[in-house]
Amino acid sequence: MTPAARIQAAIELLDSIIAAARAKGAPADRIIADYFRARRYAGSKDRRAVRDLVYRAVRLCGPVPASGRAAMLAVVAQEPAIAALFDGSPHGPAPRAEGEEAAKTGLAPKWLAAALRASGLDGRAIAALMDRAPLDIRVNALKADRATLELPEAGEPLAAPQALRYPSGTPVESWEAYGEGLVEVQDLGSQLIIEALPLREGDTVVDLCAGGGGKTLALAARLGNAARIIAADTDKRRLGNLAPRAARAGAAVDEIVLLDPGREMAALAPIAGKADHVLVDAPCSGSGTWRRSPEGRWRLDPAELARLNHLQDRVLDIAAQLVRPSGTIAFVTCSLLDAEGADRITAFLARHPGWQVEPIALMLGASHGPGWRLEPLRDGTDGFFIAALRSP
Repeated sequence: MTPAARIQAAIELLDSIIAAARAKGAPADRIIADYFRARRYAGSKDRRAVRDLVYRAVRLCGPVPASGRAAMLAVVAQEPAIAALFDGSPHGPAPRAEGEEAAKTGLAPKWLAAALRASGLDGRAIAALMDRAPLDIRVNALKADRATLELPEAGEPLAAPQALRYPSGTPVESWEAYGEGLVEVQDLGSQLIIEALPLREGDTVVDLCAGGGGKTLALAARLGNAARIIAADTDKRRLGNLAPRAARAGAAVDEIVLLDPGREMAALAPIAGKADHVLVDAPCSGSGTWRRSPEGRWRLDPAELARLNHLQDRVLDIAAQLVRPSGTIAFVTCSLLDAEGADRITAFLARHPGWQVEPIALMLGASHGPGWRLEPLRDGTDGFFIAALRSP
């Protein structure tokens, strides 16, 4: 591909990503993968260059751009050398028209930037959400140990006992150790959360929003398969990945339960009032993971945030039905918005008299309202809020 053709490819991809963001469709990484799957002629250097252009534009544009071309023109304003590539050459972008405007830049739409500031983040902390994230792995303690495991590349040891950090793009999933279940890709923040949970061997633990099972596998590893672990979710596709992942990792997951949205307790009735601990890794905006998926801020609007808050409240109420007397709930969101963290705990306590907030502290981060928060700028992790609740 010529340099101009790379620019045009980035514009086409940005158009698709913008449309998907508005329609709450596929994420950017899947759109990019599908685009190049249909264009086998593009070499690895071309794919890397186009991908970098796309994400440069996404990170630069706070409000949703009008078009991919407008987003790329915003990049031109930062890197004037690219302007010469808008030359109308074959497979390249048409010349810039007189008065053609670039997309507005910024960290996020105004309402969202205001919400982040109201949640205690300053400009530097918000800007850090647009940085490029490293790649963290968890050495699977069921099969190996960080101190002795030999890997193709030496990673940086981190605060969590089995965590290692690598540069973004390190091909960990092609390593033999990954195929054998010796390592899992997992952000340091997620690992620290699992380490901090008040769990004991022999507990019955429910991972209520298990998804693909990243935290489920970490729970099994931390407890040495000496607990009863039940993983549940409403997403059949993601939950379907858990069994083969658990087999590869040697993780004992006692039950995998597919939930019917709106009728969750029908499937969970056998364990109602019996769980020692319920992990609620609740669906959220993902504002704490924008370093990895910066187009996420284009997907969020006040109506979507309200929908997520309703869902978070509902999942917490389900968790309360599962916990035994004096049992605990851990509520986690990968968000830095108080609307998806501290506010949800306050609302839960108002609905459930007698429940109490339990002190919780991680090896990194700081207390935040009724819970604890991790931030990319301060802690070098994805952004998380976690709170622990104890039943009467």
